[in-house]
Amino acid sequence: MAPGTRVPVRRPEALPAATGSAGGRSVLEGAFALLEAVEQAVEAGPTRLASDCGLPKTTAYRLLEQLADLGAVERCGGSYRVGRRMFRLGRAWQPHPRLRAAAKEPMRRLAQLTGTTVGIAVLWKGETLMLEWCPDDIEQLDPLQTRMTWPWFTAAGKVLVATAVPAPLLGPLPASWPRDAAAIRERSVAFDREEVVSGVCCAAVPLFGSGPTPLAALCVLTDPAHHLERLAETARRTARVIGTGLRGR
Repeated sequence: MAPGTRVPVRRPEALPAATGSAGGRSVLEGAFALLEAVEQAVEAGPTRLASDCGLPKTTAYRLLEQLADLGAVERCGGSYRVGRRMFRLGRAWQPHPRLRAAAKEPMRRLAQLTGTTVGIAVLWKGETLMLEWCPDDIEQLDPLQTRMTWPWFTAAGKVLVATAVPAPLLGPLPASWPRDAAAIRERSVAFDREEVVSGVCCAAVPLFGSGPTPLAALCVLTDPAHHLERLAETARRTARVIGTGLRGR
C-alpha cells in the first residue's frame, strides 16, 4: 500500500443508528431533546413533544417508543413521562465521587439534631439542582416533593453563585447582588426567607473539597418559626465534617 493511502475503517453495525439523522440532528441529540421535553412537560403526547423539540412527529414517535422500551420514558395512555430508569441513572450522578458517602451520616445527624430537612444542591445551567434529601420522606415540606430544580436564587443557589470561581454567567442580576454576594462570602452562608416557597425558609453553606470553589451547598430547610442564624452555625460545622470526608481524612 502506498504511503499516505487512507485505510477504510468499518464502523460497528450499531453506530449508524446513533448517528443517523433525526429531523436534521443526530439520533442521540433527538433522543435527549425528547427526554428534556418530557421532563419539562411532565406528561405529554407525541404531537406536543415533537413540536417542542422541532422533530417530525413520526421521528419523535419512533424515538419515544424506543426510549419506552429501554425504560427511559413510560407510556401513559397516549402520552409519555420520564421513566424510572432515568430516575435511577440520574440519582447516580454527583459532583464528587465520595460526596454522597461523605455526607450521608453527617446529614442524618444534622437532621436529627435540628428537626429540619437537610439537602445537598449544586448549580446546574443557572438553576439549583437538588441531589439529596435527609430524611428521604419530606412530607412536612409538600411544595418540595415534586421538583428537583429551582431558580438560582434559592439559599443554596445564592451561596454557590457568590462563592464560584469564576463567577457563573446568569444574565442580569439585581443591583444589590454585589453587596449581597460579598456578605455571603464573608459569612459563608446564604438565607432564603420564604423567597421561593411560601412557608419554607432555608440556610445554606458551601461544601468544599480540595479546591477554592465549592462542590455543592448544604442546606437546612424549615418553617419560619426557626432561627436561621443558629441553624447556619450548626450547618457550617456539618459542612466542615463533610469536607474532611471529601478530602479523605
